[in-house]
Amino acid sequence: MSETPAAPGTDGAAVIAAGRASLGIELGSTRIKACLISDDASTILAEGSHTWENWLEGGLWTYGLDQARDGVRAAYGALAADAERRHGIRPSSLAGIGISAMMHGYLAFDADGELVTPFRTWRNTNTETAARELTELLGVNIPLRWSIAHLHQAILDGEEHVPRVRHLTTLAGWIHEQLTDERVLGVGDASGMFPIDSATHTWDATRVAAYDAHTAGRLPADSIVDLLPRVLVAGEPAGTLTEQGAALLDPTGTLRPGIPLCPPEGDAGTGMVATDSVAPRTGNVSAGTSIFAMIVLERPLEEPFAEIDVVTTPAGAPVAMVHCNNGASELAAWAALFGRFAELLGTPVASDRVFETLLAEALTADADAGGLLAYNQLAGEPLVGLPAGRPLFVRTPESRLTLANTMRAHVYGVFAALATGMEILDAAGVRVDRLQAHGGLFRTGQVAQRLLAAALRTPVSVADSAAEGGAWGMAVLAGYLRHAQGIDLQTYLHDHVFRSTPLHSASPDAEDVAGFARYLDRYRRGLAVEAAAVHAL
Repeated sequence: MSETPAAPGTDGAAVIAAGRASLGIELGSTRIKACLISDDASTILAEGSHTWENWLEGGLWTYGLDQARDGVRAAYGALAADAERRHGIRPSSLAGIGISAMMHGYLAFDADGELVTPFRTWRNTNTETAARELTELLGVNIPLRWSIAHLHQAILDGEEHVPRVRHLTTLAGWIHEQLTDERVLGVGDASGMFPIDSATHTWDATRVAAYDAHTAGRLPADSIVDLLPRVLVAGEPAGTLTEQGAALLDPTGTLRPGIPLCPPEGDAGTGMVATDSVAPRTGNVSAGTSIFAMIVLERPLEEPFAEIDVVTTPAGAPVAMVHCNNGASELAAWAALFGRFAELLGTPVASDRVFETLLAEALTADADAGGLLAYNQLAGEPLVGLPAGRPLFVRTPESRLTLANTMRAHVYGVFAALATGMEILDAAGVRVDRLQAHGGLFRTGQVAQRLLAAALRTPVSVADSAAEGGAWGMAVLAGYLRHAQGIDLQTYLHDHVFRSTPLHSASPDAEDVAGFARYLDRYRRGLAVEAAAVHAL
């Protein structure tokens, strides 16, 4: 896969004109991105994006569905305009379309398809009682952000909307339904709603029966399955673009209905695809507003761990997921502060250049960040026992306050909770042969990559496509529709899509490893300070 955009000319235009390009759209936490790729997945033909934000409503993080629909239309409109600028043509037909979005959360609808309560996103941590009860009942970890935890908490709290619930889905599933009228979900996204049986690639029947018995008389259906979408694996047809769906994406009328769609997926699944990490003993780290690691398992975990999710690849293979609610947002806020300082000095600098400079400075820091501590918790972080977030930058009088140490502390802060979860997997005997990172944090130089290798004590690779992320991965899944009858997803990715993709690897540096270990020890001891801030502020 090449990150270099296609040059204007006949090749890209011919692919688009013939309807051989594939489209991926991903609704991330701050941007909705659209990506159009060539039929061999080697070239990005056009891109588009739209910025959006969540907000607190009634103490819960939410997005508006009208905002989501409008944002998808805006991102596609920007992509179509980009295609016309580069190639002189707007898409009228496509080989496939795929929709992905942030996983988990709570989207509940009544019999008329109307939302019964505002969308509750993955960031909300109000489901602790339900998650604990379900983990004990089902014998697997049910994280706070899973859809079933949100539903069960609403049942426990006696919320008035519960009797009206007739359908649950995810954000990707809802957008897909708007485009196709099909109520389906990719298995990877589904695995963040309710436990999946990796043998059958659908809802775990034993655990369905246990939950149904546990909630008899309280569940607004005969079975939880009656409320959940139909589950599909990568490569299975998931409907076609309707006239209404085509009009939603492209009000100009250029895009025609009838285009096949692949199963909608979550951002974890597209991250696995975008890093060629769907085979056992492969893994990836995705860093954005949240940060998470996905390790494809050789065999199921022998026991549940409160810090570890068990989800699946888009093909249904079991995956251990270490998910942290807080990623690089606080680091970005500090970078913006320094960018503003440069602007006030009369030398404005592009944000990528600010990041590049600050990350490069972090390499000159003391290996343990000079005694400084950075807590990046804008939201609660269940993995380290924090019910809510209070970003903190902490030091002792004897610590060394320098710009280099400040930036290294903030980068370490992005990786600290993740490293805690990965230590649990290592102790459980989970092994990984190849770990690949992606996301905007890895776009500038190899600094974040090197420090992540130190934090996880394992080599980390980054592809030239690392910054493309989920929209590109979803476009690849859409393109896979045409090949799924003759080749499995693992082989398709490894032998075709990533066959000639260059990887840049960083091995753990001994001094960095020792420095991060000292930092992590301080971080764990300092969590009491973070908890006190949550209580006091």
